[in-house]
Amino acid sequence: MAALKGWPFFIRYIIKQMKASILRKPAPIETRPLDYAEVADPIAEGEFVTVRVSACGVCRTDLHVTEGDLEVRKSPIIPGHQVVGTVDEIGGQVSDLSKGDRVGIAWLNHTDGICRFCTSGRENLCENADFTGWTQDGGYAEVVRAPATFVYRLPDGFSDLQAAPLLCAGIIGYRSLKLTNALRAGARIGIYGFGAAGHVCIQIAEAHGVDVYVATRDRERHQSLAEDLGAKWVGDTFDVPPVSLDAAIIFAPAGEIVPAALKALDKGGSLVLGGIHMSPIPEFEYSLLYGERIVRSVANNTRRDGHEFLEEAAKIGIKTSVQEFPLNAANDALIALKNDAIRGAAVLKT
Repeated sequence: MAALKGWPFFIRYIIKQMKASILRKPAPIETRPLDYAEVADPIAEGEFVTVRVSACGVCRTDLHVTEGDLEVRKSPIIPGHQVVGTVDEIGGQVSDLSKGDRVGIAWLNHTDGICRFCTSGRENLCENADFTGWTQDGGYAEVVRAPATFVYRLPDGFSDLQAAPLLCAGIIGYRSLKLTNALRAGARIGIYGFGAAGHVCIQIAEAHGVDVYVATRDRERHQSLAEDLGAKWVGDTFDVPPVSLDAAIIFAPAGEIVPAALKALDKGGSLVLGGIHMSPIPEFEYSLLYGERIVRSVANNTRRDGHEFLEEAAKIGIKTSVQEFPLNAANDALIALKNDAIRGAAVLKT
């Protein structure tokens, strides 16, 4: 996808154009590598729809894409995978969506449906998957394209800005909670790192009667938000919770937290790593694992996760804390995210 400035006027007139924040080459976010430019609108055809974006959540994975922590899979690329908008155009093979429908687009963009993972109910591990904002252009744009079968109808009760963080922070937080095997009344779950995912995750957990203990480093924003949302205990990242935990989730991309979280687990406890990228995990004594403790990662999400979570979010009445940025300020939003300057979730508004 390239800007059309140099094209003949009649071609520029025929091809619809939009604004987008484009990454042409990964670089530290402080160098402001996202270029706000004019590009061609994506086209709806076959099984695809185009969605006119009203809001797009800003995720730490977008930062990993932008700074090159994840390998380059498409270049240039438009980041963003927490997309809220309305269906704009419909491909000829689409029958279950209509123009004007309010929808969301999440991280998992497409799967092959035939590999051993897809055929065993594990499409999140598909060998040939596409991902919004990494292998396919995402929602830091006025219009985005996606396969209709990977588009979510959004429940009522959430504004577009409020709904955006649900499409990744919410879905991944929900999957992380399920993988702890401790989503039950009376359980004690720790959350390490309390940004967009953490502040949704705590609301799901508490709705199930779980006591939540939060370890996070920012007092002004993250710790205070955890307290406001009902955490049983809030401390610094490496503080020791006052009770042994049945499970813990690490949302921060910091491998050095793993030994600290393991120390807080009771026998038989599970530690879930909720990010797509993490710094190296330091060496630790086997005694931290002994006692049938488990460490596992979360890899992407299934569509079933998304549908289940959105239904539960509507039932619970989850409230997201958002900080709004204009679409042309995507660099600013990611800089703020990197520096823990967001209380809850950052959202780009078109």
